[in-house]
Amino acid sequence: MFGMLQHHLHPGVLFFFFLWLCHLMEDQKVQAGNCWLQQGKNGRCQVLYMPGMTREECCRSGRLGTSWTEEDVPNSTLFRWMIFNGGAPNCIPCKGGESCENVDCGPGKRCKMNRKGKPRCVCAPDCSNITWKGPVCGSDGKTYKDECGLLKAKCKGQPDLDVQYQGKCKKTCLGVLCPGTTTCVVDQTNNAYCVTCNRICPDVASSQHYLCGNDGITYASACHLRKATCLLGRSIGVAYDGKCIKAKSCEDIQCSPGKKCLWDARMSRGRCSLCNESCPDSRTDESVCASDNTTYPSECAMKQAACSMGVLLEVKHTGSCNSITEDQEEDEEDGDSDYKAYVHLSSLLDG
Repeated sequence: MFGMLQHHLHPGVLFFFFLWLCHLMEDQKVQAGNCWLQQGKNGRCQVLYMPGMTREECCRSGRLGTSWTEEDVPNSTLFRWMIFNGGAPNCIPCKGGESCENVDCGPGKRCKMNRKGKPRCVCAPDCSNITWKGPVCGSDGKTYKDECGLLKAKCKGQPDLDVQYQGKCKKTCLGVLCPGTTTCVVDQTNNAYCVTCNRICPDVASSQHYLCGNDGITYASACHLRKATCLLGRSIGVAYDGKCIKAKSCEDIQCSPGKKCLWDARMSRGRCSLCNESCPDSRTDESVCASDNTTYPSECAMKQAACSMGVLLEVKHTGSCNSITEDQEEDEEDGDSDYKAYVHLSSLLDG
């Protein structure tokens, strides 16, 4: 093509043609910049969204914080800017940055001007339809002062957080009113949760799905074990895969890879448990009283001690073994009835 142009065009015309071509290429270079998700406090563009975008394409979403740079630089330069320079220079925010007009913050959030006169997206869930004004127990096992506070926590980074039941989180199902068709169950960490129980389990033809529960009962499948847990109102848990056997010690029990058998001397049963957990630094409020009447700095530390000794340890209650709480007193009062219900359910499932 270049040879044809040399033969057919006057040298002066050819010169102006190349000037136009260079101008076109430069214009394309400027337009095809990089789109970023936010502008940092240092004024640089941070968190690369998409390279090779025009400013119009980049700013089309209208979301707060989206910014654009016009430099068409290689990936190595972008990497250096992001890692070593705190972001890309010459950052051009899509929004004027002076008002909340036309700013889209997404669901559960609203635009608010901060003290510096800059728009910021803040969590502001709609709490107008909430009728219960007291504390609620969240699906993360934590108590929130009210449902609105839980919704704010959900907005700030816990999208799966929901209300389990009204009132403070409890260590027993006593007094817990679960919404709808959910049922209260105390899990293996002695926290009350509201769960949906599956009352119907498919027939199991093969024994490969059998599980030995921590109660010493063989269940046809995981579904059958969950069903029994719901009926009992307390977590049963899996001791090991397959049918329960009359083991005299942990030597008779074969655990799946990554698990170790811990012996329950009180029930003369073995249980396969994970023993490779590393514990973070414990806080003073994480101590637990274990079934050997020893206080451990955390539940994780208790599990490590159990694994090193090869014996099963369970949490009796939170805090020191020398202290007693209201929840613990309630558990002790209900202990006999729980045991009777446990024996009654066991006999039904065994038959």
